[in-house]
Order: sequence, then C-alpha cells, then structure tokens
Amino acid sequence: MNYNLNKPDPAKKTSVLGAMKKMWPLIVEEKRIIIVAFVAVIVNSLLSLSAPWLIAHAIDTFIVGHDYHGVLVYSGIILTIYLFALVTSYLQTRLMGGVGQRVLYRLRNQIFNKLQSLPIAFFNQNKAGDLISRINNDTDKINQFFSQSIVQFFSNIFLMAGAAIFLLILNIRLGVATLSPALLLLLITLVLSPWVKKKNLGSAQSLGGMSSEIQESLDNFKVIIAFNRRDYFKKRFQEVNNQNYSAAIGAGVANNTFTPIYGLASNLGQLIVLAYGIALISHGEFTIGLLISFLSYANNFYNPLRQLAALWSNFQTALASWERVYEILVMENNLPMVTGTDSGEGGALLEFKNVNFSYPDGKEVLHHINLTLEKGKTYALVGPTGGGKTTTASIMARLYDPTTGKVFLNGKDIRSYAPEERTQKIGFILQEPLMFTGTVRENILYGNDIYVGHNNAELEAVIRDAGLQKLLDRFDQGLETTLAGSGDTVSLGQKQLIAFIRAVLRHPELLILDEATANIDTVTEQLLEDILRNLPASTTKVIIAHRLNTIENADEIFFVNAGELVQAGSMEHAMEMLLHNTRKS
Repeated sequence: MNYNLNKPDPAKKTSVLGAMKKMWPLIVEEKRIIIVAFVAVIVNSLLSLSAPWLIAHAIDTFIVGHDYHGVLVYSGIILTIYLFALVTSYLQTRLMGGVGQRVLYRLRNQIFNKLQSLPIAFFNQNKAGDLISRINNDTDKINQFFSQSIVQFFSNIFLMAGAAIFLLILNIRLGVATLSPALLLLLITLVLSPWVKKKNLGSAQSLGGMSSEIQESLDNFKVIIAFNRRDYFKKRFQEVNNQNYSAAIGAGVANNTFTPIYGLASNLGQLIVLAYGIALISHGEFTIGLLISFLSYANNFYNPLRQLAALWSNFQTALASWERVYEILVMENNLPMVTGTDSGEGGALLEFKNVNFSYPDGKEVLHHINLTLEKGKTYALVGPTGGGKTTTASIMARLYDPTTGKVFLNGKDIRSYAPEERTQKIGFILQEPLMFTGTVRENILYGNDIYVGHNNAELEAVIRDAGLQKLLDRFDQGLETTLAGSGDTVSLGQKQLIAFIRAVLRHPELLILDEATANIDTVTEQLLEDILRNLPASTTKVIIAHRLNTIENADEIFFVNAGELVQAGSMEHAMEMLLHNTRKS
C-alpha cells in the first residue's frame, strides 16, 4: 500500500459540498450551539435590515413634516435596534469561537490517534516535518474557518438576501438595476475559485516541505557541523524558503483577487442607485427618504459581498487544508488483524512460509524465504549491508507483512494476534533505539503495563531479579536520570542499555537484537551477553550483527544476501561466505 501523502491522486479531489459533508462529523456534537448561533445571526440580520426602512420612514414623515418629536422617538428606536444587534453579534462570535476551539481539539486528537494506528511504512514514506505542519498549521486554518469565517459567511449571506428582498420590494426596477453587477461577480467567483483553492493547496504543501527540511536539518545538525557543511544547510534551506515564498505570494495574490473586483461592483451598484434614483425622484416616482434607504440597502448588499470575497478565499484555504488533513484521516492500516485458519508447525515458535517482500514502488527485497525458529534457541543473521537482515527481522516483529507468503507465531498466523498480545511476545532492540523526554524509569516502562504501579524501590527489585542491576548502575541517578528527547543527555550506548532493560522486562518469547551492541564497549557487551545467557530457557533469540564474535554462540547461523536466506552452518562457514561476498562486490 502506498502511503505517500504528497503523491498526486486525482481520486482524492473533492467538491465543496463533498468536503462539507466530510467535515460534518467534526461539528455534529456542536449542533445545538451552532443552531443558537445561527438564530443569533438571523436576528442580527433582521435588526440590521429594519434600521434603513425606519430611517426612510422618519425622513419622509417626520423630517419633511418638521415633527422633531417623531424624529427623537425613531432615533431612540433605531438606537435600541443597534444595541440589540450588538448583543446578537457578540453572542454569535462567542458561541462559534468556542465551537472552533473544540473542533480544533477533536480534530488534532483524531489525527494523532490515526497516526498512532498507522504502520511504520507510513512514516517511512512521509517526512515528520510535513506531518507536523498538517497537525499544527492546517488544523489551525480549519479552526479559523469554524470560529470566524463560517458565522461571518452566513451572516453576510442572510444580510445580502434580506437587503436584496428590500431593494426589490421598495422599487423592483431600481432593485434589479442595483443587483445586476452581482451576476457578473457570481460568474467570476465560479471561474476563479478552483484556481484559488489550487494556489492555497500549493502554499500549504510548500509550508509542509519547508517544515520537513528544517526538521531534517536540525536532526542532522551534528553531522553538518562535523563535516563543516553549513553552506549545504543554508543552500537547502534557501531553496525551500524560496519555494515557500513563491507559493505564499501566489496564494496571497489569489486570495486577494476577489476583493478589488467586489469593491468595483459595490461602487457600480451605488452609482446605479444614485443615477437611477435621482431620475425617479425628478419624475415624482421616488422620495429622498427611499433613496437614502436604497443606498443603505445597497451597502448592506455589497459590503457583505466584499467581505465574502475575503471569506471565500479563507474558505478555499480551509478546504485546501482540510484535503491535507483528510488524507491522513482516511488512511487505513495495511496490517489488519485476521481470523486465520492456517497453522504452522506445532513445535516452532516462529515460521516463515514462502515469504516474499517488496517495499512500495520498489524491487523485491526478500525472495521465497522459508524459515523455522524453535523455542529456546539462538539464531544469528549475518550478511552484507542491504542484504535483507533488518527487513527479515522487521517481518518477524510484524512491522511489515509479507507481500506474499505467511508468518506463523506459536503455530498461529501472526496477523491473528492483537498488537498488544504480539508486542508482549516479541521484543525488538534497534541499533538506534528511540528515547522520549522524561526519566530512565519512564523510558523503561514505555509500553509495559505490568510494572506501572511499582514505585522505584519495587521496580529496582524487579530489575535486580532480572540480572539487569549492573546496566541501571551506569546511570548516575538511577531510575530518575533525566533524558531529553534528542538523547543528548546520554550516550548512544546508554540509550541501548535502556532499550535492553525495556525489552527484557517484558519477558518476550522472541527477542530480536538488531546490531544492539554496535555502540557499546567490550566490557558492557560481555555483560549483555551474560544477561542474554541467563534469560529463561524458553526465550528464543535472533541476533543481527556484523561483528561475528557476537554470534559465535548461536545455535544456527543464517546468511542473508540479495534477498535470499541460506543456512550458514558453522561460524567458519559464515565467515567464508562474508569474505566471498566482500571480494565479489
């Protein structure tokens, strides 16, 4: 399955209506609040629309008749209307602001939970910086749409519709003439909207690319300093920054295209009102009060229209961001649980049957692998770099599924195990283990619910009983030694010790060590070997190593190269195969 989010896929494109339907689950819990907010919007629009008619009546009745008491009464009524409009405007803004923040909270939770459920293949095909940009920047644009734009959008729609109705009621001929420029605006909007959305999508993707470049460069900053390649860092950043600048300029131009056009239409509408209205007054078919109210209703129609120009651009931005977010939400894990009926050999802990594997859009990495691991034995995988050792181990731990063929654990299809059950049975120590910001204790107990309730003294007793105390003694403050997420506070060797303790305390039936002793000293390596020998007799061990002295006590050695797995037999034979492969390459 291809998990590349930035690979163009026309099937992912959705219409505005389709996007709104997909967004509905995000706001369904806010339905009542949204209804109240929209009632406030309607009331606000009605109050705003009633004022011009009252002003026209006051002018034609009281001002023309010199009835100043009536003018004062109507002024008070109009002031009261504006005050009520202020209250309803504040209410709708306050309600929808809360809706936006809650939608943002739920959306980010959904994305993060989805990321937690996706396989390692997804993260291999997508850069962390781009994913961070989708979680932070894109969701924030969606939040702005819900908290600000959507209420303003519908408020302006109601205000425009009401103003158009009043214009047509007061004088249908003048009303039609006043509204005629809006038809041209509708056509322009329909034509330009896809272009605006495309520009905003490009800008969002460019921002994600820049975040990825920054994250990648900072992660590798030690290497950049060590090789004195700051110039390369600057050049790469300058390239992505220029790309982001160009994309942002393009999106900015697109987003501001509607505003001057809508402003021109507003001015044309007002000119039509003045010219046509004065002509009607000169023929006795219109009054000054109606002309003033007409101008006010024209403003109530075209001013919201100008605001809609900016809001429509924001809407296109939100849709572009939603597409990027929705791409993650619809991803499916390609490692599903199955109800397997096939079974492997009864006495084997792990078995490969006719396993083939290839990465997405790549050549086949493993060819027709058949392998049986018995309980309690130690197996070694040796071979040149890129030969398929780590891939084989990853399939053992079900980080990937075979392209074809099957893997059995304790005689059952490995896909039939729940993730919690499978990871309890299989421990995996990587060459560069992952550490989290926190303490040694927190990192040791990561993913292990057995000892979560233990205090430090109880946990240290468990560590002693497991023969791991000497590893813990390598940390100055023991379990309370603090770690930074980057791992700079401890050495790479110490990180491997933590990973070792973490894996052993889970009491796995299968323990896989992928170059787990590559970054530690000889004394510590010997200590780890002693601990491995003292593991329960039922524990099966798979060791991947380039240093042959680390696998000299293995029960069986397999040579992995060019996607094929061959039993090497003795240690001497394994060395001969490695030497032969080195000369050949």
